[in-house]
Amino acid sequence: MLVAVLSGLALVLGRSLGGRTGLAAGLLVALAMNVAAFYRCDRMALRSMRAYPVSEAEHPELCRLVRELAITMRLPIPAVYVSPTQTPNAFTTGRNPRRSAVCVTEGLLDLLDPRELRAVLGHELGHVANRDILVSSVAAALASMIMYAAQFAWLAPTGRNRSGDGADGGRNGDGSAVTALALLVLGPVAALLLQAAVTRSREYSADQVSARITGDPLALAGALRKLESATRRHPLPAAPELRSTAALMIANPFHEKGFVRAFSTHPSTQDRIARLEHLAGVRR
Repeated sequence: MLVAVLSGLALVLGRSLGGRTGLAAGLLVALAMNVAAFYRCDRMALRSMRAYPVSEAEHPELCRLVRELAITMRLPIPAVYVSPTQTPNAFTTGRNPRRSAVCVTEGLLDLLDPRELRAVLGHELGHVANRDILVSSVAAALASMIMYAAQFAWLAPTGRNRSGDGADGGRNGDGSAVTALALLVLGPVAALLLQAAVTRSREYSADQVSARITGDPLALAGALRKLESATRRHPLPAAPELRSTAALMIANPFHEKGFVRAFSTHPSTQDRIARLEHLAGVRR
């Protein structure tokens, strides 16, 4: 989400400084930022959480679960990291399965029992199997393209400019200007909503992978319920460097309300729990 916002700023700045030529340059800068984010996402995410690598000697249960799940899913065994924060959460990063890393916070290790931890790790490896970092990067690039199209529509000649002084020409020009203004305003909103929808769908998919691989959807449901409750009490600090990493996490680490939730990269925890309970055959 942060990359999409920065992409939009690059497009607006390019348009302001150089019209159509500047807008095209802004698009190139925006796409370059998306590519750079894709290739550097692992280092940026781990650094933002102050994560450190751990071995099986240091965290035998955690590393054993990661190894067993990776073998079951026929994936390369990812590197394992732990973040010293007490806010419970977990995420996976890396641009492909061979460069993947799983990170859990100390708060998560303290909060979950082994069954729930296994389910969370199954979810994270589901992201690796589904190549969700690549999918999210493509979504960010598409968001940039939508913003570019909206900016270009505003710069395009309007019907009023093309048709002269006639009454019909004036009306057509006014209509074109209104349409262009609507695209300028709504384009970035649509781009962010698209990106959020894509990332939310990947969370549902990873939940299903965990349920299938572990055979225990209720364990993940229980873990999500604990994470939701703990996040309400101790949300992650809303620091700028943590905003983009938050999109990778299994649960939204910020306690968001109202209109902001429409742009959330995570689906409703209650909805996710309901879907997992449905998979387990629980009737409400």
